[in-house]
Amino acid sequence: MAHLTGQERAQYVREMFDRIAPRYDLMNRLMTAGQDLRWRRWLLKRAALPARGRLLDLGTGTGDIPLLALRAQPGLSSVGADFSEGMLRAGRARAGGSEVLWLSADMIELPFPEGIFDAVTSAFVMRNVVDLERAFGEQQRILRPGGKVVCLDTTPPGYGLLRPVVQFYLHRVIPVLGGLIAGQREAYTYLPVSTENFLAPEGLEKCMRAAGFRDVAFRRMMFGTVALHWGAK
Repeated sequence: MAHLTGQERAQYVREMFDRIAPRYDLMNRLMTAGQDLRWRRWLLKRAALPARGRLLDLGTGTGDIPLLALRAQPGLSSVGADFSEGMLRAGRARAGGSEVLWLSADMIELPFPEGIFDAVTSAFVMRNVVDLERAFGEQQRILRPGGKVVCLDTTPPGYGLLRPVVQFYLHRVIPVLGGLIAGQREAYTYLPVSTENFLAPEGLEKCMRAAGFRDVAFRRMMFGTVALHWGAK
């Protein structure tokens, strides 16, 4: 996986997510001790959606974010986009799935006109994107003026006292869980690799500012292994 770039990498990631779709939600809960749902609620709070607003969640997976948004604010237009058909099928089958508009889309070339969404969100997906500059540029394009972008993702381990513990968890515990629970050890070996090769929070903040977002900030969580970024158009 480490040597793949461009479309080869995108195809690898797409096929990987198709394979893990049936146990994706369970693995997320186990890997984060259930904290990921709380982080997604914080993400939606930062999105600050207006009543009957329009939300686009990119790399939506099985739709945690659009479904949580609809439960909190019935009447939203809630769109979940992903390039994994396996994930979209799993999302449609969930309780409340019929209220979400599910869409197969690649975030570096989104099929929407300019300025139509009040918020664009993503969770644990930006580290998989082959072209971050284009991806954030597309998000900036489809947001209305004043609209919010909010991104939740893992971050490379820091060099503090907890680094050995974090490294052990990433490289030993998660692949074992992936093999036992999802039957996909290889896919969950990819997780630490993609995390370690991703931008530090400060780098992602810089990338968002370069795409034209203002008031960009971030918050580290889970001993610095996860970060929530937000900004406005």
